Amino acid sequence: MSYVFVIDQEKRPLDPVHPGRARKLLSSGKAAVYRRFPFVLILKHPVSEAHPQPLRLKIDPGSKTTGLAVLNDTSGQVLWAAELVHRGEEVHQALQKRAGVRRGRRSRHTRYRAARFSNRRRKRGWLAPSLCSRMQNVQTWTRRLMRWCPLGAISYEAVRFDTQAIQNPEIKGVAYQHGTLAGLEVKEYLLLKWRHKCVYCQKGDIPLEVEHIVPKRRGGSDRITNLTLACEACNQQKGSQTAQAFGFPHLQAQALQPLKDAAAVNSTRWALYERLKATGLPIEVSTGGQTKWNRKQRGIPKSHWLDAVCVGPSTPERVQWQHVIPLLITARGRQCRQLCNVDGWGFPRSRPKGPSKVFGFQTGDMVQAVVTRGKRNGGGHSWKTLPMTLITLSVSWLLQIRCKRSREEIFSISLFDN
Repeated sequence: MSYVFVIDQEKRPLDPVHPGRARKLLSSGKAAVYRRFPFVLILKHPVSEAHPQPLRLKIDPGSKTTGLAVLNDTSGQVLWAAELVHRGEEVHQALQKRAGVRRGRRSRHTRYRAARFSNRRRKRGWLAPSLCSRMQNVQTWTRRLMRWCPLGAISYEAVRFDTQAIQNPEIKGVAYQHGTLAGLEVKEYLLLKWRHKCVYCQKGDIPLEVEHIVPKRRGGSDRITNLTLACEACNQQKGSQTAQAFGFPHLQAQALQPLKDAAAVNSTRWALYERLKATGLPIEVSTGGQTKWNRKQRGIPKSHWLDAVCVGPSTPERVQWQHVIPLLITARGRQCRQLCNVDGWGFPRSRPKGPSKVFGFQTGDMVQAVVTRGKRNGGGHSWKTLPMTLITLSVSWLLQIRCKRSREEIFSISLFDN
């Protein structure tokens, strides 16, 4: 079980305590609940000359999930851990949808106006919004943990993937400069590879089109390993399906693993380092090989938060992790800024948004519900919980409000009883 964070009356972090000690503080009235997820207590009495032991935050960044762990270097005890699921793909899809709507509007109303994106210069170090979203998630939780526990250092895994070695482990030397299309054009390469035939109907001597094995609509890329040749009839019949869904799983197997996740981590590793450096804490930079070696030497299984525990050469020889239950956190983004929903043609199909708060509650709040029995005289209010269970309440009050600047969904949330 994870330890409980404790802060004093002035909201300064103290040493985390065991859950048993936290129960005694609550039952004796010496502390109150400051935050429920993660669980934080605030003391009701002043603390003089507190000298908490510095802890270490370990971060294992990933494209889809980042592992976080708070570790005591002296005892090797893992005090807290979490797995933070990013929303990079959701940001990418939302931007694509917005760009499509804007492109259609500009083509209708300003047909001959030059494209805006081709007349702008990006700043040095610019990153895509989907990549910035990943970094901001890690930065937000680093600052939160600095408020709740006495962090003294950060261990950060600066992951670097060799994308060419992922495709060909035997590559070395000059071979890095000779890519798949060395001396060839894309269409010529595909004609030689697929023997001038449609890969679906095997017809030859007909016009062939370049086709995506995994469509771009489903996350495919323009990499040469994701391209093939098809006749116009098969290409139209396949549509936006993958080759596996179209009935050709062997073609799907020939396409190598996508490298967009590795590229995302490579692009953000030093930008995230600079943001962590701005916290003022000393940062220990490590590699993925060091993390794997630490995990193998200590017999620790593979997972995102356990990889974070093993980041860096400062990892103790003996790590106590067996009874830790990590938080599963999913980033949900900020409030939607779209005025109203639109149909498939871009026309509004709903009214403008109403107020964010209803009866003092908003999406993401944690509430304590008291459901009374018998007949009710008067109106009520209903909620839907995470498993989509409808609850009709007559008396309710807030336990923890949603953060104003960001919103996360913590899957260990449950409905509290009296």
